[in-house]
Amino acid sequence: MRRWNFLISILVAVGLVAAFAVTPVLAQDEQFIPLLVYRTGPYAPNGIPTANGYVDYLKLLNARDGGINGVKVKWEECETKYNTKIGVECYEKLKNGASLVNPYSTGITYQLIPKAPVDKVPIHSMGYGRTAAADGRIFKWAFNFPTTYWSQASAFVKYVGEQEDGMENLKGKKIALIYHNSPYGKEPIPTLTILAEKYGYDLKLLAVDHPGQEQKATWLQVRRYRPDWVFMWGWGVMNQVAIKEAASIKFPMDHFIGVWWSGSESDVVPAGEGAKGYKSGNFHGVGSGFGVHADILKHVYDGDEAAAKGNNFGEVLYNRGVMNAVYDTEAIRTAMGKYGNSVMSGEQVRWGLENLDLTEARLKELGLEGYAQPLKVTCEDHEGNGPVFIQQWDGQKWSKVSDWISPMRDVVRAQIEKAASEYAKENNITPRDCAAEG
Repeated sequence: MRRWNFLISILVAVGLVAAFAVTPVLAQDEQFIPLLVYRTGPYAPNGIPTANGYVDYLKLLNARDGGINGVKVKWEECETKYNTKIGVECYEKLKNGASLVNPYSTGITYQLIPKAPVDKVPIHSMGYGRTAAADGRIFKWAFNFPTTYWSQASAFVKYVGEQEDGMENLKGKKIALIYHNSPYGKEPIPTLTILAEKYGYDLKLLAVDHPGQEQKATWLQVRRYRPDWVFMWGWGVMNQVAIKEAASIKFPMDHFIGVWWSGSESDVVPAGEGAKGYKSGNFHGVGSGFGVHADILKHVYDGDEAAAKGNNFGEVLYNRGVMNAVYDTEAIRTAMGKYGNSVMSGEQVRWGLENLDLTEARLKELGLEGYAQPLKVTCEDHEGNGPVFIQQWDGQKWSKVSDWISPMRDVVRAQIEKAASEYAKENNITPRDCAAEG
């Protein structure tokens, strides 16, 4: 009997160790941010620089400022491989004590939205995810600022209209959308379809299956269709393959525009000279000439520029990771302004996200002057004002080649509210009265 009791004790102890092994150990005085990353798999070339930028900004805050208002930041990475099922498992592993979660996948975001109000962990899907979540009256726990896919799609159409010397000249034009055959890739289709009806252009939809390495048939259709412009909603290896294929059929690259997830160095460098002239959307700084980069180089890399560049320092997606971390930590700082300088709960951070107000003055203080546009989030609007710009690859670097483009808010917001209302009905959600919440 004693032997059995001894064995049972061992098994219980092993079980407890196993349980603790999958739960992050959190200090009571540290602000915990779980990181759902994909440093492996077909999307790793995009996932690695994004994760590096995010982590480097957190390291900067800890090294330079002692954290957020003196509260140290703690993080733990979980590898999702950009797989929805694995991503949800990562979330479940790291959600306890989480400030917020960045799913870094539209598929994962869709799965986490119903969990957020139950677990009290807000979601920030920065520039991706469910666009309807911009309506904060329905999606109290989900945020997609500073802009959404629908806003970007409308900005693309505005940009093309400018290039064609007037929106009226879009009539009769041919636009092809090459998209990742997933919830992410399908996001812009409703907006582009509505705008096609409004402005009279012809829209051709061309899906590319995961991971996107085989596109010969797709580009054969492009060659037959002879579009005036091509938009791309791609990710990972799909992007570089598409750019190579476009170059091989001699499609004019300055008429080929990718979503902001199809405009990084890893997308264009493999295509060599053929990528020259290719364009994409963006919503943050290009290059490493900003104050925030100087601070990261000094405090995180001790001035070692080679080491920094080895971690994608200054690349487009590195900069996006930095911007994402800025938004999240400034939301935490906003929450502290209401609740005090201590570790914020998920509920408190949700309030901070919904009341985030990044002014030009604050951006300058953060070393982000010219890096991003001012942003104000509200109960009704979890997107912000949504401006984007167009960048272009010259064979060596990306350059900003347009002014900031405001989305067609009249079209986009109406669609957001319609989609959010339908979601609310399907899920028995009563919209919040933002006026009553004050």
